[in-house]
Amino acid sequence: MARHFDRISEDHAAFIARQPMYFVATACAEGRINLSPKGLDGTLLVLGPNRVAFLNLTGSGNETAAHLAADGRITLMFCSFDTAPLVLRLYGTGRAIHRHDPDWGGLDRLFPPLPGKRQIVTVAVDSVITSCGFAVPRMTLDSERPTLTEWAAAKGEDGLRAYWRDKNATSFDGLPTGILGPDILGSGDR
Repeated sequence: MARHFDRISEDHAAFIARQPMYFVATACAEGRINLSPKGLDGTLLVLGPNRVAFLNLTGSGNETAAHLAADGRITLMFCSFDTAPLVLRLYGTGRAIHRHDPDWGGLDRLFPPLPGKRQIVTVAVDSVITSCGFAVPRMTLDSERPTLTEWAAAKGEDGLRAYWRDKNATSFDGLPTGILGPDILGSGDR
């Protein structure tokens, strides 16, 4: 029942835009496989038939950035929880763009002004695979959780930079995440 495509069609893009959450998977040759749920309206964009980007907001770990720096492989999975079942996966190569990277400004303006923006991940999509999703339950969305953005706003820019230095500079397996650019490191930290 799986169907393979070499690009994101208009129907695929419309399906992706309707999903309130999705999952991101990354891995390296060794260590943990990371699988993260993602959400919040406006934080994932289809930029073309073979390119998507999403905000990687501040969280307890920074596995996605570390895995992309080490390996690059990434899969995004979208599931329909409404009456029309479908699972859509995007396979490709990802790159975490940090605030200190030249590409940050051009991409950042495409996303909502949320507190806690840590990275923007771009994905060069090389294949799209859809499957039935018949076993995925029907569920309804009550609302988005404001907890993450409220936490980040309460931390403020200085608090977020300290958190990134202390908690997000390496992955759980000790891999560098690339977040420690000149905008994060204080003059005494170099």
